[in-house]
Amino acid sequence: MTRLPDHEPVLRVRPLPKDLNAAGNVFGGWIMAHVDMAGAIPAARRARGRVVTVAVNAFMFHQPVFKSDLVSFHADVVREGNTSQAISVEVCSERDPADPVVVKLTEATLTHVAIDDSGKKRPLPPLHTLAS
Repeated sequence: MTRLPDHEPVLRVRPLPKDLNAAGNVFGGWIMAHVDMAGAIPAARRARGRVVTVAVNAFMFHQPVFKSDLVSFHADVVREGNTSQAISVEVCSERDPADPVVVKLTEATLTHVAIDDSGKKRPLPPLHTLAS
């Protein structure tokens, strides 16, 4: 990978020293938490309200995350049902500002379900109502 995906990231963050493990790389759990947050953004937009993560369908780490990485999380709805959505999240890093390189770090697919104020499943709104 030589450049970031064409669409804007839903999150962009640089890890802090507290996010590092004993080897000096970022904890996998830090990435997983941010993937979950990133996936919820397009899910909530599509649902026009609250969503919850009900499954992590796939999660693949390709590269370690270093403390100096600028990490971008790109997330999109890739499939939807009546109440649920599959969200694809791609995580990339911009490394070495002196000689910039983009690295694909992680990819994941999560399932989010739309919920009402009492926490019960609710249908996704029709697509035609999203344009207004």
